[in-house]
Amino acid sequence: MSDSRKEIRICFIGESFVNGTGDPEFLGWTGRVCRNAESRGYAITHYNLGVRAETSRYLKKRWYSEVSYRLPKESDGRVVFSFGANDSGWAGKQQGIELSESIANAHNILSQAKQLYPILMVSPPPCGDVDQEKRNQILANLSQEFALVCNQLDVPYLDVFSSLVKSPIWLAEAKANDGAHPKADGYAEFAAIVQSWEGWLNWFTP
Repeated sequence: MSDSRKEIRICFIGESFVNGTGDPEFLGWTGRVCRNAESRGYAITHYNLGVRAETSRYLKKRWYSEVSYRLPKESDGRVVFSFGANDSGWAGKQQGIELSESIANAHNILSQAKQLYPILMVSPPPCGDVDQEKRNQILANLSQEFALVCNQLDVPYLDVFSSLVKSPIWLAEAKANDGAHPKADGYAEFAAIVQSWEGWLNWFTP
């Protein structure tokens, strides 16, 4: 029997939060949103391209080759970007990444990608580590700057930071786990925010 469902390929590209690090169910938020879309009658091919400890500097170098290999021109391919947390952490400090470079990298990546694919951008989430307050102030500012870039480029942008920074589940799981990444319930909260977002829903309207 042939499958009459609409086929969509989605690449999720980013860092460890895209990878779903810490989730004992190995779904993260990306697997959960795709499972939800599949349950609503779509045939989803889900490519998780999250790399732990990666900064926007290196994501900028790899995103096109990885995405273009998985999304041939004849396919209905989409791309969701979510990055920035590592720019503000130890990896970014080691590489000397300043806010201005993070903003420039986001602009470069998104301006190229939108010429080729339907794209969405999701903000970095908050952290629950020992320097939580200081780190989250940096992430809040980064999220706001990314929102400005996306507005300028007319790219749909979802600020998950503002919601998750108020989430007892996300913060408690992250703190109890490794200080950054939650477990299954935290990623389920992340997924629920994405699933109810107009930018995501617009991809799945008849």
